[in-house]
Amino acid sequence: MTPGTQHSDGQPLRSDAERNRGRIIAAARTVFGRDGLGASMASVAREAGVGIATIFRHFRGKEELVAAVFADRMDAYVTAVNDALDVPDPWEGFTGFVEAICAMQAADRGFADVLTMTFPGAKTLEERRAESFKGFLALIARAKDSGRLREDFTNQDLVIVLIANAGVVNFAGDAAPDAWRRLVALLIQSFQAPARGPLPDPPEDAALYEAMLRASPAGLTPPAQDT
Repeated sequence: MTPGTQHSDGQPLRSDAERNRGRIIAAARTVFGRDGLGASMASVAREAGVGIATIFRHFRGKEELVAAVFADRMDAYVTAVNDALDVPDPWEGFTGFVEAICAMQAADRGFADVLTMTFPGAKTLEERRAESFKGFLALIARAKDSGRLREDFTNQDLVIVLIANAGVVNFAGDAAPDAWRRLVALLIQSFQAPARGPLPDPPEDAALYEAMLRASPAGLTPPAQDT
């Protein structure tokens, strides 16, 4: 048994239970990556070859499963912003980060959804998101100080970019898998200073948070017995 692995109730897992947990996470990674977070828990159970009640013995709901599946993706998200801050040219660091996270969305429909939703019960996931966001604020400041990023670009614009890119990724799918690249190139060009004209006011942070919360998949009530 891997040290520190625990059941959703905090108890250490037996080796067979730990294997089941690993199968569930691997199955969920496949299903969410292919179908997005709208995929059902029943689909994950079928992919894993277990009953849905088995999933709920390991994860109290979809939010907890999502947090486990995408923990490494969120680590990569933080790494991407730290790498961008290390780039000497502020504009290249800024644009490189935007391109990198949009590429991460394109590679995984589930992660495309994660970046446009919020999960209040997934503390570690949200901490990693906040860490990355803090770094992105520094990228914005550096790019503006360099004179390359338009002055009216705001932190809310990143959320809008991720929502737009997720829409293209989910709509185009395998039929036009590189469509997102054109969207991102167009957006990056529009971010450059000098601005061609004024922009409407950005949405309030609270409004975007509410939108992301509404988009998050609802948790399911665990069934009474296995199937």
